[in-house]
Amino acid sequence: MDVATGEMPIIRKTPRPGLPAPNLADYAEACAGFTWQAARAVLDGLPGGGLNIAHEAVSRHATGRRGDHPALHWIGKDGTRRDYSYRDLEAASNRFANVLGTLGVGAGDVVFLLLGRVPELYIAMLGALKARAVVCPLFSAFGPEPIATRIGIGKGRVLVTTGALYRRKVAPIRAGLPSLHHVLVLDEAAPDTWSFPALMSGASDRFTIPPTDAQDPALLHFTSGTTGRPKGAIHVHEAVVTHHATGFYALDLHPDDRFWCTADPGWVTGTSYGVIAPLTHGVTNIVVEAEFDAPTWYGILEAERVSVWYTAPTAIRMMMKLGAEVARARDLSALRFMASVGEPLNPEAVLWGVAAFGQPFHDNWWQTETGGIMIANYAALDVKPGSMGRPLPGIEAAIVERRGDGEVVPVTAPMQGGELALKAGWPSMMRDYLGEEARYRKCFAGEWYLTGDLAMRDADGYYWFVGRADDVIKSSGHLIGPFEVESALLEHPAVAEAAVIGKPDPMAGEIVKAFVALKPGYEAGEPLRRELLGHARKRLGAAVAPKEIDFRANLPKTRSGKIMRRLLKAREMGLPEGDISTLESDER
Repeated sequence: MDVATGEMPIIRKTPRPGLPAPNLADYAEACAGFTWQAARAVLDGLPGGGLNIAHEAVSRHATGRRGDHPALHWIGKDGTRRDYSYRDLEAASNRFANVLGTLGVGAGDVVFLLLGRVPELYIAMLGALKARAVVCPLFSAFGPEPIATRIGIGKGRVLVTTGALYRRKVAPIRAGLPSLHHVLVLDEAAPDTWSFPALMSGASDRFTIPPTDAQDPALLHFTSGTTGRPKGAIHVHEAVVTHHATGFYALDLHPDDRFWCTADPGWVTGTSYGVIAPLTHGVTNIVVEAEFDAPTWYGILEAERVSVWYTAPTAIRMMMKLGAEVARARDLSALRFMASVGEPLNPEAVLWGVAAFGQPFHDNWWQTETGGIMIANYAALDVKPGSMGRPLPGIEAAIVERRGDGEVVPVTAPMQGGELALKAGWPSMMRDYLGEEARYRKCFAGEWYLTGDLAMRDADGYYWFVGRADDVIKSSGHLIGPFEVESALLEHPAVAEAAVIGKPDPMAGEIVKAFVALKPGYEAGEPLRRELLGHARKRLGAAVAPKEIDFRANLPKTRSGKIMRRLLKAREMGLPEGDISTLESDER
């Protein structure tokens, strides 16, 4: 259904008694009066000048009136709870900063974190930022090869992980990682590793953050493309200005909020809004170690009195399966704002939020490259179900068409499709793709950052997602590059060719589906299918590996030898095949 044509009701907002006034009440006024200089002035900055993310997230609260306010409320898989005040978090992160100093690790060195959602991940991230190291969190579900690729590209010097993850995923690849000097394990010791607890217990809880320039690199997040290796997007300490401002406007954070972002810090959302933004606002950040389980999540929303909840469409769709009455049976009176990110949120899910929770989910849009929320639906403003919303104050967005000469032309007609572009200059904009300057430059046309996403803008300034301009797969919030999956499949001795697409899925948004052509002497069938699925899971991890595999005698290719994923996807979905004039081979 299309809101722009009147077939979907607009959700009109009215003030809700007893709730704090929304941070953004008048959109036009907020945009007109906004400057990034003023947004930075809200933060402390380091004594003597400079800007450091960890100072804004922890240190300035720990030494002020919010020192004893709960910063992290952690809930373990077994129900264990651990609380850290801002003063506790300051002391623990200081210890880790000192640990890095004793190991000779400092400014510009890359620290990788291969951990689940445990307190040590947050402590290590903040401590590394204090030490001016560059932090790169990884999904603990990754297999050995994605881990090796990312540490190799990032030239990681330090890895913090668990003994079990080290033995299964890191020890087999460590010989091929010459930059990795130090591995710190949280629990049982392993050969050639350091004990994280022992190092922490011997470190001082006092640390002075060295002078930090706002443009010093701070965060490294990987995002996959359609070809080649994963891209390492570099963000600087100045990104904290965007994190704080968007937490204020898009997530409507207030000082007494109990905030829950369900994203893993291995994804950029889990870092920007699962760690940094809530802490810069001094709120209580709820961290849940366990993976998604709808009844458990309802219990957490109720028992922990969550007031602001930031989650993903996949989780929302799974909760919808249980019915709205399950939510209505809970005491969720503390919950005042719900937001979603990761992939477009279908209109039915937005409206279901009203039926189940008495309020809509607020979709928003951004990318790893943007570092923070760029387009959003806001607490006080009307919601058009299915729309990404409107740009944040300080963000200028446009719909453009690319010309053959590399220039872009704005599309001004309402609801006319084109590529979503953002005018460069916001603080969390990526500064580079690590070691790939040419690839980075291709993202820009003059002053415009070209997102690669196709969208439309309606007459009211609301933006609507249409699709991706490339083949990157979004599955349960994970960005998955086909090349990486295909490469793993090709390692199997039976596979001659492989092509991977995203197949629409009602729960995950998309799942990874692979098409393989076999070498002579191998027989297609269920036993080999199961073997290939297991091979891929072992190499890539469950989050990245394909869920389905089809066998083909040959894969469709152009005359230049490029596999036509577009054609495979069109056939899978029953869509028109489009221009196949360049097709060379096509044996189904």
